[in-house]
Amino acid sequence: MSDLSTSESPITLTASAVEQVALLQGQPDHAGKFLRVYVEQGGCSGMQYGMTFDEERAGDLISGSGSVKVLVDAISAKYLGGTQVDFSEELTGGGFKIKNPNAKQSCGCGKSFQT
Repeated sequence: MSDLSTSESPITLTASAVEQVALLQGQPDHAGKFLRVYVEQGGCSGMQYGMTFDEERAGDLISGSGSVKVLVDAISAKYLGGTQVDFSEELTGGGFKIKNPNAKQSCGCGKSFQT
């Protein structure tokens, strides 16, 4: 398992995202798990983002802040280099937002992209 410095990490989190992830990690069904960000085939632009709470696996790239770890598998890391996860509490369009500099095109919902 690799513990990466921020400059090598595929993912960074804003302060608001760190705060929200920490709150979610406190829920009983997330005990001992960390935020996993990944990509998979699908969505209206060809690839889509996914986020879940999961246990660390061999080969994961790890980044984060304090007790908040972000796990990314090696395949997803190829698409997520330099990505920032933010969290917004806006009434319309609030929630986690992924800003991926590798996305050449994104759909209107922000959950799928093309490289």
